[in-house]
Parts: sequence; structure tokens; C-alpha cells
Amino acid sequence: MDLFGFDDRIIDNVLEHEERQLFYMLESVGFLSTEREEIFLHDGRNWRIHYWNLEKNNIRQFSKKGNKYQEYKVEDADKTPYDTIYSYLPKYVWSTRKI
Repeated sequence: MDLFGFDDRIIDNVLEHEERQLFYMLESVGFLSTEREEIFLHDGRNWRIHYWNLEKNNIRQFSKKGNKYQEYKVEDADKTPYDTIYSYLPKYVWSTRKI
């Protein structure tokens, strides 16, 4: 929502370097795609505009396949289908933040 708002397309020029890197990763898994538009300026030059598009159908299909993180369950804990992804993380992950 922060970048796309209520649109499914965003212009590349508004992205910071870190955001663009994230977008390339999301593109590699099929959640985003790129598009380019060429505009002819009055002085005869071409102006290229690059866009990022949300691939809503791919995102919906991925979300319907279920939670891939279930394979990383901690066996000794009682889990319900409503647990969050954080409950599937091993206990040693939480100790990395301890001081």
C-alpha cells in the first residue's frame, strides 16, 4: 500500500535503490512484472518510462496454495491452523535477538 496505493502499477522513478532490489526479487518469483512506454517529445527525442506491475493473479494463486512455512513447524508445540508464520520458526531464531 505504501508504494502502490490503490493502483496495480507504479513508475520506477519513485523507487529507492533498496526498494528496486526488492522489486527485482519479487519479479523473479512472478509477483511483479515490468513494462516500458516510449513517448516522443516535441524536440524529437524519445522518453522511456519504466513501470512495475502487480501480478495479482499470481499473488492470489500463491496465497491459495497454503502456507509453505508449515514444513518448518516446531514439533513440540501445539499448533492450530490460525497460528502465524512466527510460530513456525525454530526456537534458536528467537535467541539471536537476545542481549
